[in-house]
Amino acid sequence: MTTDAPGATSGPASPSDRIDTSVAHPARRYNYWLGGKDNFQADRESGEAMAAAFPTIRTAALENRRFLQRAVRHLAREAGIRQFLDIGTGIPTADNTHEVAQAVAPESRVVYVDNDPIVLAHARALLTSSPEGATAYIDADLRDPERILRHPDLLRTIDPSRPVALMLVAILHFVGDDDDPYAVVTRLLDALPPGSFLAASHATHDYLPPQVAQEAKEAARGDGPHGLINLRTRAEFTRFFAGLELVEPGITSVAEWRAEDAPQPRPTAAEVSMYAGVARKP
Repeated sequence: MTTDAPGATSGPASPSDRIDTSVAHPARRYNYWLGGKDNFQADRESGEAMAAAFPTIRTAALENRRFLQRAVRHLAREAGIRQFLDIGTGIPTADNTHEVAQAVAPESRVVYVDNDPIVLAHARALLTSSPEGATAYIDADLRDPERILRHPDLLRTIDPSRPVALMLVAILHFVGDDDDPYAVVTRLLDALPPGSFLAASHATHDYLPPQVAQEAKEAARGDGPHGLINLRTRAEFTRFFAGLELVEPGITSVAEWRAEDAPQPRPTAAEVSMYAGVARKP
């Protein structure tokens, strides 16, 4: 992690100017649940508060990460996808999107997007491509799809005329209804050609007692407006895939999506409380 030295000056748009370690950030809180070290006291306190309300949240975080890896592996190996747009990257850890994809096809090209300046510092240092492929990192917010789609680094890395896998893993539940997440996803998919895919996961309250769901949401309330978790039903999550062709097994728990070779026994749907799905744009 890098920060400006004492007394150093930087422009107002400098990413380091946006780092507020007193407020928890979803990417750093997720890093804490996964056992990482790139987090601060506010992230740990928020993570523990949410774990108190939902004790298996670390299992959910781990299974969500495993779903991403299985989805990327399927898309690269079975679907032949060679371009990935991963929004809500998070702090890099083992087996990131480009590492999984390039292990299958070294020529794979990946664009990462996140809005945490600490993620930016780590991503640019660690998310290095194979010689045959390419990676890029965009400092942007999912709520601003136009900035993402028009970014020169995206246009240099991804050929918009060829299929792309849009990865929205554990990010959509941070977009409230007021920001119309369905319109955001539609805009991104509209920019991608037929044969592209959407891979997504989303937290749900379907398996939680109402009191537990409310306590988990309240625990995240101190993280600022973009830290709030919007738990959605199966039907609400399925709506993100409208007009797409779902890949088997369709909408299911993140712990169950093509998890035949994953460590057994599998966590229950209630323990992870997250849906997942992968679908093709016809």
